[in-house]
Amino acid sequence: MSEIAVDVAGDGGARQGGAPGELADRLEAHRAELTGYCYRMLGSAFEAEDAVQETMVRAWRSYERFEGRASLRSWLYRIATNVCLDLLKGSRRRARPMDLASPSSVDTPVGDGLPEATWIGPVPDGRVLAQAADPAEAAVARESIRLAFVAALQRLAPRQRAVLILREVLSWSASEVAELLGSSVAAVNSALQRARATLAVDEAPAAPPLDDAQQALLRRYVDAFERFDMEALTALLHEDSTLSMPPYALWLRGREGIVRWMRGPGCGCEGSHLVPLTANGRPAFGQYRAGGEPWAIQVIETAGGRITALQSFLDTERLFPLFGLPMRWPDPSRGGSGEPVPGS
Repeated sequence: MSEIAVDVAGDGGARQGGAPGELADRLEAHRAELTGYCYRMLGSAFEAEDAVQETMVRAWRSYERFEGRASLRSWLYRIATNVCLDLLKGSRRRARPMDLASPSSVDTPVGDGLPEATWIGPVPDGRVLAQAADPAEAAVARESIRLAFVAALQRLAPRQRAVLILREVLSWSASEVAELLGSSVAAVNSALQRARATLAVDEAPAAPPLDDAQQALLRRYVDAFERFDMEALTALLHEDSTLSMPPYALWLRGREGIVRWMRGPGCGCEGSHLVPLTANGRPAFGQYRAGGEPWAIQVIETAGGRITALQSFLDTERLFPLFGLPMRWPDPSRGGSGEPVPGS
């Protein structure tokens, strides 16, 4: 069975029995929030989806032993936590380029790409954000999947990571987390205190939903990038903005360096087409170079009416299908329609 899903109405205990299809539906209703949890734990959309699928399979196989003493949701989180902790044993923490080295110069060779397991990867919002009726809860959920926060989480020991996510992001009580981890309330509170101290330097104000001014900023960015107008792009970048391009470790800080890069090594981006997306709670774009070649998933950070980060992820073979993008965009100058190629 390739897809197993589950749904529970509310947080009440699950009842035994029921048709297999009903059980699958009950499980599936939790997929998005569980994927978000596993993504925060693991830093990879692909590993998170694998972890959730393993969680569903384990839940399906052991459901007859589930006695309903806890909610089905809590039980699934317990399974997902164990799956993630197993995956994290002996693994290196994922990071962003700026977490590994000082900024490079425009003249620094790009070098060879590092393995995929090195990097925090982007994730489509729809894969990890469940529907939230409370705007405040929705804002917390968006902030907790931003790339900088997920990267900071990776610095924590795995169990500390789980405690912080469950307590600070998902608003579980200390006693609930202690029961899930088979620990004590005192141990949970101690782990949370240490995790908070580690992440204190990474705290940032929550970004509000995109307003008219931010939408206008993004439209200006698309126009400047697609026309490859470097003067217009310069006006949109914050003076300390950053550019990063996993799988390469090289990254740049400062709008002057970014624009010099675009005019030099990055000149192949001239003639690109950008397709709007959302990723990691932020505006994003699928970038196709001239001729329709998929090139990058761009995740954009903004603050104070300027762009503060251009984060380009170049693993198009895996990322474009993840974001539902075709592997080729037709070039209108060559007789294409400007629409994605069906079935590509």
